[in-house]
Amino acid sequence: MALFNLGTLGSTPVLQNNSTLTTTDTTDVFQFKITNTSNINLSLTDISAGDADIQLFRDANNNGVLDNFDRQAGIVSRQASNSDEAINFKTSSGTFFAEVSRFAPGSSGNVSYDLALSATKPSGTFPLSASFSNLLPKEFVVGDLSHDVTRTGFINNQNTTDVYSFSLGFFEGVNIKLDGLSTDADIRLIRDFNNNRIVDAGEEIASSTKGGISSELISNINKSGDYFLQVTEFSGATNYKVTFDHFPTPDA
Repeated sequence: MALFNLGTLGSTPVLQNNSTLTTTDTTDVFQFKITNTSNINLSLTDISAGDADIQLFRDANNNGVLDNFDRQAGIVSRQASNSDEAINFKTSSGTFFAEVSRFAPGSSGNVSYDLALSATKPSGTFPLSASFSNLLPKEFVVGDLSHDVTRTGFINNQNTTDVYSFSLGFFEGVNIKLDGLSTDADIRLIRDFNNNRIVDAGEEIASSTKGGISSELISNINKSGDYFLQVTEFSGATNYKVTFDHFPTPDA
C-alpha cells in the first residue's frame, strides 16, 4: 500500500494523475486535512481496462493511520467496470483518507487512474458557486441526446452532488428542468473546454439557483458539444427528477 500525504485540502483541486495499481501493490491511500466544515469532492477518472474503486474515511481516533477503527464507517463509490467514481461529502474539519483500490475480480494486470480532490464551501452557503463541486466525473452518462430523457436521483450530506454528462449534435438543443424537490437544490451546466475534468473559469454555461423547492430551469442550450450538468444540495436531503427536453433547432 502506497501512502501519500497531501496536506490541507482547499478549493483548488489537487491532481494525482497517471497513478497505477498493480497485482502486488493494489491500494493507494491519500491522506489530507480540512480545516473547516466543507464539501469534500473526490473524482476518480480515466480508469484503464479493469476496475478501481474509491472510499473515504475519517481518522476517527486521530492517530494519523488508516486502521480498522477508521474503517468502521466510511463513504464508498463502486461503479461497475472502469466507469468514473465520485464521492461528494459534507463534513466537519478533520483528517481524512481517500483509498483507491484495485477490484481484483474485474482486473488483470496494472490498472491506471486519475484522481482529483477538492474541498469546497459547504452546501447552504453563499455565494452558491463556492459550494458547487469543481470536479467533473462522468458519474451518470446520458450520452448523445436525440430524444427527451428523464432521470431521478437523491442528494444529501453524504452525496451532495450528482453529475450527468451528455452531448448535443448539430441542429439540436435542450431545455433542462429540475423538480420533484422536498428541500432546496440547484443546477449548473458546464462545458469542459480543455477536457481536464475540472470546472475552470469561463466554463460555467448557465445555472439555476432559485430558493426553496421551486423548479429549476436552464433553457435553450443549442450549441453542439459535450456538457456536464451538476445537481447540488443546498439545504438538505431530497429526491429529485431531472428532465432533458430535447428539441431540433430551427436550422435542422
